[in-house]
Amino acid sequence: SADSNRTLNVDSTAMTLPMSDPTAWATAMNNLGMAPLGIAGQPILPDFDPALGMMTGIPPITPMMPGLGIVPPPIPPDMPVVKEIIHCKSCTLFPPNPNLPPPATRERPPGCKTVFVGGLPENGTEQIIVEVFEQCGEIIAIRKSKKNFCHIRFAEEYMVDKALYLSGYRIRLGSSTDKKDTGRLHVDFAQARDDLYEWECKQRMLAREERHRRRMEEERLRPPSPPPVVHYSDHECSIVAEKLKDDSKFSEAVQTLLTWIERGEVNRRSANNFYSMIQSANSHVRRLVNEKAAHEKDMEEAKEKFKQALSGILIQFEQIVAVYHSASKQKAWDHFTKAQRKNISVWCKQAEEIRNIHNDELMGIRREEEMEMSDDEIEETTETKETEESALVSQAEALKEENDSLRWQLDAYRNEVELLKQEQGKAHREDDPNKEQQLKLLQQALQGMQQHLLKVQEEYKRKEAELEKVKDDKLQVEKMLENLKEKVHVIVSITSYYSLLCGISRTIKLKCNLHDIVSIGIISTFLHVHPFGASIEYICSYLHRLDNKICTSDVECLMSRLQHTFKQEMTGVGASLEKRWKFCGFEGLKLT
Repeated sequence: SADSNRTLNVDSTAMTLPMSDPTAWATAMNNLGMAPLGIAGQPILPDFDPALGMMTGIPPITPMMPGLGIVPPPIPPDMPVVKEIIHCKSCTLFPPNPNLPPPATRERPPGCKTVFVGGLPENGTEQIIVEVFEQCGEIIAIRKSKKNFCHIRFAEEYMVDKALYLSGYRIRLGSSTDKKDTGRLHVDFAQARDDLYEWECKQRMLAREERHRRRMEEERLRPPSPPPVVHYSDHECSIVAEKLKDDSKFSEAVQTLLTWIERGEVNRRSANNFYSMIQSANSHVRRLVNEKAAHEKDMEEAKEKFKQALSGILIQFEQIVAVYHSASKQKAWDHFTKAQRKNISVWCKQAEEIRNIHNDELMGIRREEEMEMSDDEIEETTETKETEESALVSQAEALKEENDSLRWQLDAYRNEVELLKQEQGKAHREDDPNKEQQLKLLQQALQGMQQHLLKVQEEYKRKEAELEKVKDDKLQVEKMLENLKEKVHVIVSITSYYSLLCGISRTIKLKCNLHDIVSIGIISTFLHVHPFGASIEYICSYLHRLDNKICTSDVECLMSRLQHTFKQEMTGVGASLEKRWKFCGFEGLKLT
């Protein structure tokens, strides 16, 4: 039917329909920068790429931009668009009046591939629609309505812009001038679920690619993990000791030494090795101090060089400013034009500002030097002798440290030799005094641990006894509570039965029937457990559960007869005023 979706598989041969005037269609497509399809011969735009729908030399819009696909470039506003007559096989398209404003269109939906075509002739068939609009591109589906409009879905987004060019054209079928064979085309963007779904899928795919690209970039820029530190051994210790002596490998070796010490690799056997490595690390202190002094010297030289260069720059700035000032005098100023005077004034102002900034910087450097010099002079005047003595003391201390370091190295080597001798002699000795001393220390530590354990066990037993006592007290309290609950239940039941008997006795005195006696007894018990009273409706609702034949008026009349058993009171204020019945059978009793 005309309202159902129809998929048209258009091949390459279907795109070459014969036209009586192919030049007109080519001119129309050329105005939009689009290559015509299905025109035999040499194309007008040889650099046009029909797969992309745009000319070479014009940068395409990137598909990464949200809401945009591959669309042709916009028409410049100053370029006149000339629309001509388009002749098709079964119909003719006449251009609109060029003086009229362009037809209005709705906002372009994202990923739009579907257009709305209105103003079709009444006798227009689906074949004529295909004949007119397949020149814009491959048609995927057409949905035609009986009310002279249809929806056309193209294969690509740029084909929609080609179809919009035909908006405003008057169509005539054949040579007929009948009203049913003519119409004015109105082409506009249409919103379709399939277009939106494909666009969203494309955006998700691009987002996945972007996330993958960013993840790969982050992994590429992530710094590599540091290599693991090897475990301590005699061989690794000798390697690290050699590295500690090399200035270029000192940082790596110190990190390894620090890791070993923090791991707890230092013991009685390896203490001498670690002491030697620590001593090698200490030997680099003097080198670092000398390097710091050399860098400070370089910094002072650089400061002096910078100060001299800055002074030379300031001298040249002063000369330039003097040139501007001399040019601003009346003798030379009158011979310059107005534009030249303006430029000279601007240049003079800029040069003066830059000169002042550099002058302030130079003065700041000189003030810092004067402050340092004044501090040095004060110290020199007050502590000249002390500085000489401190220099001698520092030299003596340096020599002493060097002597101590050499002596410590000698002691370390001696300890290593003695340790090796002891290890060799342990194999031939049966009694080792060090073992006996270690055993004694272990026995003393074990005795101390046993005494502490006994104290902890005594404390634990005491806490357990206190806990048992608390549990016994808790059980006694629970038993007392159970006894109190039983007594309370007994008291409540006794008072309830007593109220029941009291009500029954009163009804017997009034010579009531058995049914009234039972009702009064139940009401007495009910009101006894409601000390604040209850309304007649609440009482009757309880009695209805026992007997459906009970009437509210009869119950109220019966209770009003027993004035010594029941009494009626008014509770509440204003709109909340309510009548409540209370049990008063115990009020006449005297407690002894």
